[in-house]
Amino acid sequence: MIEKTELSRGWTLSCNVTGGRELPAEIPAQVPGCVHLDLLANSLIPDPYLDVNEITNDWIGKEDWTYRCSFDASPEAGKVQELVFEGLDTVATIVLNGEELSRTFNMHRTYRFDVSARLKQGPNELVVTFRSPYAYGAEIEAHYGYRPNNYPGPGNLMRKMACNFGWDWGPTLVTSGIWKPVRLESWERARFAETRVSAKLAGADGLVTVRARIERHSGTDAKIVASIAGISHVAKIAEGADEVEFRLRVPAPQIWWPHHLGAQPLYPLQIELRDNVSGDLLDNYTRQIGFRSVRLDTAPDEHGSAFTFIINDVPLFLCGANWIPDDCFPPRVTGERYVSRIEEAKAANINLLRVWGGGIFERDEFYETCDRQGMLVWQDFLFACASYPEEEPLRSEVEAEVRDNVVRLMPHPSLIVWNGNNENIWGFDEWGWRPIIKEGVSWGLGYYLDVLPKLCAELDPDRPYYPGSPYSGTMEIEPNADGHGCKHIWDVWNDVGYEIYRNYIPRFCSEFGWQAPPNWATIEETVHDTPLTPVSNGVFHHQKATQGNDKLLRGLVGHLPVPRTMDDWHFATQLNQARAIRFAIEHMRSHRDICKGAVVWQFNDCWPVTSWAALDSAGRRKPLWYAMQQAFDPRLLTIQPRNGGLTAVAVNERTLFWRAKISGKRLRLDGTVLAEFEFWRLLCDRFEAKEFPLPADIATPDSANDEVIVVQMLDRRAFHYFIEDIHLKLPAPRALIELSATTDGYVVKVTAETLLKDLCLMADRLDPAAVVDSMLVTLLPGETHVFALRTAKALSVGDISIGTVLRSANDLFAQN
Repeated sequence: MIEKTELSRGWTLSCNVTGGRELPAEIPAQVPGCVHLDLLANSLIPDPYLDVNEITNDWIGKEDWTYRCSFDASPEAGKVQELVFEGLDTVATIVLNGEELSRTFNMHRTYRFDVSARLKQGPNELVVTFRSPYAYGAEIEAHYGYRPNNYPGPGNLMRKMACNFGWDWGPTLVTSGIWKPVRLESWERARFAETRVSAKLAGADGLVTVRARIERHSGTDAKIVASIAGISHVAKIAEGADEVEFRLRVPAPQIWWPHHLGAQPLYPLQIELRDNVSGDLLDNYTRQIGFRSVRLDTAPDEHGSAFTFIINDVPLFLCGANWIPDDCFPPRVTGERYVSRIEEAKAANINLLRVWGGGIFERDEFYETCDRQGMLVWQDFLFACASYPEEEPLRSEVEAEVRDNVVRLMPHPSLIVWNGNNENIWGFDEWGWRPIIKEGVSWGLGYYLDVLPKLCAELDPDRPYYPGSPYSGTMEIEPNADGHGCKHIWDVWNDVGYEIYRNYIPRFCSEFGWQAPPNWATIEETVHDTPLTPVSNGVFHHQKATQGNDKLLRGLVGHLPVPRTMDDWHFATQLNQARAIRFAIEHMRSHRDICKGAVVWQFNDCWPVTSWAALDSAGRRKPLWYAMQQAFDPRLLTIQPRNGGLTAVAVNERTLFWRAKISGKRLRLDGTVLAEFEFWRLLCDRFEAKEFPLPADIATPDSANDEVIVVQMLDRRAFHYFIEDIHLKLPAPRALIELSATTDGYVVKVTAETLLKDLCLMADRLDPAAVVDSMLVTLLPGETHVFALRTAKALSVGDISIGTVLRSANDLFAQN
C-alpha cells in the first residue's frame, strides 16, 4: 500500500527584497499557504483587506520567494518514492538536496516527481523558489506578443488565477506559494496513475464506468477489484498492459436529484489495485457516487434554439448564481467555510452554482459538499475576459491542466456541464479585439472549439461541454444573441436602468447583476475612515468597478431619491440592488416556456468590497440574498405586463401541481379597497408558468401615485405599483414593535400602522454576528410580520430604531 507523508511542517520563507525593503533572513511559513499569509502572520505587512493597505502590498507580487524545509527519508531498494505537489502558485523551481528537480508553470495542476534516486538517508532539503509573476509575465509577453486583456497584468499569458491581478470586484494581490498540500509517497510494485470514473443512469439501472491506468515498478501481475452497492467486479490487467476499462451495473439505484426536487443518495465506490498472486493491496481509490442523467438541449425551435438542462429526463429552469474564489488567498478557505457558503446558497433557493473561469478549480471539498447538498455545478474552464495564446508552452499546460481537473472532478453528480470560457468569444466579437489581433494570431478559439471539446469527449463523454458563456452555439450568430445559447446582460447596470431587463427574454441568462456595498458591520470592520462616506478613501478604495459609485447613484434615478446621508446611501443602494435582481428573476421565470435559467452575478465575495454579491466577504446576507430567496422560491407568484394589461403569473418548480384560489385587490396606500376579484381555482402544473390576466378594474388605477395591487395564491403574495417609489405617496413609516426572547435570540413582531414597503431588519446594526430570517417584507396597514433574530446580545425594544435598524423604502422619503 502507498505510504504518504505530508510535508506540512518546518517550512521557512525568504526573499532577497529589492527596492530598499528589509525583511528577516527567514520567517516561519505555512504549507499549504501563500506568501501574503506568511507575511501577515509574522506581522510584516498590514492586512491587505483593511482600508487602502492593498496598495502598500503591491511589491509582494514583484519579488521572487523561496520556501525551504528539511524532511527525513529512508531510501529503499525496490521502492519508488515520489514528491507530489497538489498545487504550486505558479512559476516555481524545485530543488532537492541542491539539485534542480523541475520547473513548473501552472497553478492549476498536480505535479509528481520520482525522487527515488535523489533522496538521502536522514535529512533531505527541499527548496521551492517562486518567480515573480510580473517578471515572468513580462518575459512571456515578449515570447507571445501582446494579447488583449480586460484587466491589467499577465493573467492571460500564464496558468494562474486571473483575478489575482485585480477585477472589478477584487483587489490586486498577486500571490505566490505552495497553495495545496505537498507530500512524499512511497510505493512498490504498482499504483494507480489515473482513475477515471463516470456514473449515469442506463434505463432504471445505474452504470459506473471505470477506466484505470496503472504504473508499474516491476513486472507485477495486478488486478483491480471494484465494488459499489453490493456489486463487485474483478478486472485482470493483461501482461504488458497498463490500462483497463470495465463497468458495474447497479440495479435500480436511488436517483440523485437537485435539492429542490428530491434526495441526494450517494453510494461508496471502492476500487482497489491488488497483487494478483499475493492479493496484497497496492493502491486504492474511493469516491461517493450519485446516479443521475444530464444532457443539454440546444435543438432549434420556434424561438431560435434551446439552452435547457435536462436532469433525469426533466427539463429544468435553473435558479443559479456565479461563484468566485471565496478568498483572495484560497488556502484560507476551509472545508467548513465551503459547507457554510453552500448551505447559504441552498437556503436562498439557489440550485446551481457556476464556478467562474477567472478563478480556480475549487478543492474537492467544494464539489463533495455540492454532491451532499444537491447543489448543481456549472464548471468553467479557466479562461476569462481575455485573449489567450494557443502556442507552446501555454498549449501543453492547458491540456495537462484540463486532463488533471476533468479526471479529478468527473465522478461528482453535482457537476453538470463543462464550459469553455467566460466572455472571450463575446470579447473578440464585440469588445474591439479584432483590429488588435492580426490575422493568423491565436486568441483562444482553438481551445474552445477544438482542444477542450476533444479532451472532454475523450475523458468525460457522459457530461455536456459548451464552448463559452455567452455563446450562441455557432460562430455564424453573434455570441450574445437573445434567441440562442446562454446570454450575459450587462448593458443593464453599466448603461441603463434595471427596467430594461424586460427588453430581453434570453434562452438562458448565465450572468446579470447589480451592485451594492457590503453590510454595515463589514464596512466598519474593514474601513476606518472618519467620517465614513461613499467617497471617503477607504470606502471608495473598496469599490473596484469603473465609475461604480456613479452607476450606483444613476441606478437610483427614477426609482428612489438621492440619498443625503451615508446611512441612506448604504440602505438605498442595497435596496436597489435587491429590487433590480428580483425584478429580473421574476421577469425571466415568468417566461419559463422560453427562458430556462437565471444565474445571478454573483453569490459571494473574496474580500470586503462594494460588489454584485448577495453574501458579503464576512458571510453576511445582503438584502439581495433575501430577494433571491423570494424570487427563486420554487413556487413564485408575480405580476407582469402582458398584452397591454397586467397578468398574475404562477410559476411552479415543484414536483406536485399547485392548485389554489387566486384573489386580488386594488387598494389605496392607506388600505382602502377600491376593487377586488376572486377566482376559485387556478391550476399551475409542475414545471409550468401559468398566466392569469387581471381584470380591468384591478389593472387600471384611479390615482396611480396612491394605489397598489395585491394578488394572493395560498401563502404566496405579489405586489404591483403603477409608478415608481419616487412618485408614490409613500407615508412616513409608523409601526408598533414588540420584542420577545427565544432560545437563540429574539422574535421581533412588527405591526404596520401605515403601509411599509420592503421592510428590512438590519440585523448587523444590532450585533455584527446577528442573522435575521427574512427581509424585504411589504405590510399593508394593520398587518403584522414576525422576524426571527438569532443573536447572543441582550436587546430591548428601544434598540429596534426605525430608520437605522428597521428600514423601509418609506423612510428614504420621510427624511427627504
